[in-house]
Amino acid sequence: MNYLNNLNTNQREAVEYISGPSLIIAGAGSGKTRVLTYKIAYLLSVGYSPTSLLALTFTNKAANEMKERIASLVGYEKAKGLWMGTFHSVFSKILRFEAEKIDYTQKFTIYDASDAKNLTKSIIKEMDLDEENYKPATIYGRISMAKNNLITVDAYSQNERLILDDMHAKRPEFKNIYAKYCQRCKQSNVMDFDDLLLNVNLLFKRHPDIQKKYSEKFKFILVDEYQDTNYAQYLIVKKLSENHRMLSVVGDDAQSIYSFRGAKIENILNFKNDYPDYKLFRLEQNYRSTKTIVDAANSIITHNRSQIKKNVFSKNEQGEKIKIEKLLTDNEEGFFVARSISEMKNKLHDTYSDYAILYRTNSQSRILEESLRRMNMPYQVYGGQSFYNRKEVKDLIAYLRLAINPIDEEALRRVINYPSRKIGDTTLKKLFAFSDRNNISVWKIINHPMQYPIDINSGTASRLKAFAELVLSLMKETDQLNATDFIEFTYTQSGLKLELEKDKTPQGVSRIENVQELVSAAQAYVELKFEENPEHVVSIEEYLENVALLSDLDKADDDDNDKITLMTIHSAKGLEFKNVFVTGLEENLFPGALSIDNPKELEEERRLFYVAITRAKLNLILSYCSSRFKYGSITNPKPSRFLNEIDDKFISWPEYDKFIKASDFNDDGDVIEKSISRKIFLKKSPIKRNEALNSQNNSNFDDLEELPQELIIPGVHVLHKLYGKGKVLKLENVSGNKMAIVFFENSGQKKMMLKFARFRKFE
Repeated sequence: MNYLNNLNTNQREAVEYISGPSLIIAGAGSGKTRVLTYKIAYLLSVGYSPTSLLALTFTNKAANEMKERIASLVGYEKAKGLWMGTFHSVFSKILRFEAEKIDYTQKFTIYDASDAKNLTKSIIKEMDLDEENYKPATIYGRISMAKNNLITVDAYSQNERLILDDMHAKRPEFKNIYAKYCQRCKQSNVMDFDDLLLNVNLLFKRHPDIQKKYSEKFKFILVDEYQDTNYAQYLIVKKLSENHRMLSVVGDDAQSIYSFRGAKIENILNFKNDYPDYKLFRLEQNYRSTKTIVDAANSIITHNRSQIKKNVFSKNEQGEKIKIEKLLTDNEEGFFVARSISEMKNKLHDTYSDYAILYRTNSQSRILEESLRRMNMPYQVYGGQSFYNRKEVKDLIAYLRLAINPIDEEALRRVINYPSRKIGDTTLKKLFAFSDRNNISVWKIINHPMQYPIDINSGTASRLKAFAELVLSLMKETDQLNATDFIEFTYTQSGLKLELEKDKTPQGVSRIENVQELVSAAQAYVELKFEENPEHVVSIEEYLENVALLSDLDKADDDDNDKITLMTIHSAKGLEFKNVFVTGLEENLFPGALSIDNPKELEEERRLFYVAITRAKLNLILSYCSSRFKYGSITNPKPSRFLNEIDDKFISWPEYDKFIKASDFNDDGDVIEKSISRKIFLKKSPIKRNEALNSQNNSNFDDLEELPQELIIPGVHVLHKLYGKGKVLKLENVSGNKMAIVFFENSGQKKMMLKFARFRKFE
């Protein structure tokens, strides 16, 4: 076991402890994955069989990488048979074995989020409910919340507090939507992602013998990213570890940022209460970032009360100070980021892929993208439309799902009339209404349409029957062809190939390429499984389950192109980049408006900021604006409170430095000492100080006539409400917007968009 020599002292102690439950608190960049990987390899080396180990992760990518590393340490044969994967993939495997116990068949299919939302929307429409009060995304989110907290339909209906919440929210029919949703899933032999967790809990509760079987089977359980577990996941792990009590969880409470998905930080904070005999290990050496970045992150997270104390440190170089930049507008922020990347890349000789731009909300990406496009810089947005959510890909996958599970309602609804078979919406409404009233699957009806009292003519019945025969012809081949061949067969037989080839436009060609990419992805999966076991034939059923269980990051376009990465901070967790820009550090944006008055949510926002900072290896640039276009109007946000929480030693903040050097006057015009704290700077920004210094010029500002844009030319003196007296130096045109470069007496040079500047003229 010479590989253990590659670990530091704390890592090695955590790996070698296998005498009881353990909690491994792993700071950012501290080698968490390595410890988990080596611990599994160590367990295999000391006699644990692969099939007795259960390792749970949050992405397939993480699981696959760990499997490869374990195989390289102990050999493929010894590593083969490990129960390792995401919570959803491992538990779906258990549910396939035990499906009949909960009234499903082993051929159940899995709805992704878009399928689940579509079903929710259909039910809301069928119940003739107002979509303003019953927004499908909101209703589906509440269904997901209920399932993740193990609240079944019956339990929900009996919970007075939840029913009262629905009444106050003007959605009294929610419990009926929830009931109908679950009924339709069961009727279609379908589970959504949340069912994979809920149903395992129900299986264990209703069948103690099944729980006992698996808790005896898994002699050692390891969990990655334990701080991200929800109540359903927590309870399954607790039940499975009851027998042997050999459990090792790895995580970082400082990176718990997914409460909106149901994650509960209490799971990791209260581990000591669930397992009083546990042993705590702290991984505190950060191998990723400079000392400056690590120490700055520590100075921020100390402001949180709910945490497990640790002292993360780095032995890397000291590194550059963190740069904080104030921009006038969000457009200027986008230009600043693009220009800075261009300058840094030329100076440091980096690649584009060394750069990441992070933001709090997806809506911030538009301006950043436009700025990068203007400068001809390649980029990739994570969290945009997933490859597997593109129409042509979802259409083909729907046919594949029907071939496995023909009563899959959403798959059938999606393709029964695509390509067109002249089966219109009116017919579909009749079919689904009859199906719902009589609890008969639509699939059964379309196989024998004339046997049921549905108001359709013989021509329509014939077309329905033809579609059913097409699906039956596909079903016959599911056991005869491997996944790749079956996809190509279905693509042709369904009529999709002929339909897509009619469109000769570039968009049409792109759709065909996307289908070909799906075939290539299937072939890559087939080849991967062949390497693991040459005798194993990958069925379409196995491949579809792999696709259905991909997480957001697994679905991200995983090419090796040299591109700048744009993503939300939530999506960036677990990743690292040489140079990181974090944008939009403003109150009500980051931290978000809804979290400011809630201490618990504010702490999560701070953890999110901690995650953002610790993605950077060498250079970190933080930016904020004094003017941002938001919700259709101009806002004037304050700098984020989180900027004030970074220790002064680790930052370079030109706007703040300028204020300190020039603060000879307070707001009343009196001379003051220059030892002003940054807290005062944030509360009384330079803008306010300039207002005081220029009060003699702009006290009647609103009474003055606005200067027409055509009169704003180089050399003209202007008066600005915030900055006071200035002189126009130059005009520029940026993407159709007129910009003025103005030198103000007390604020220095500023670049301003004319349509928002609202200058007044003075002599």
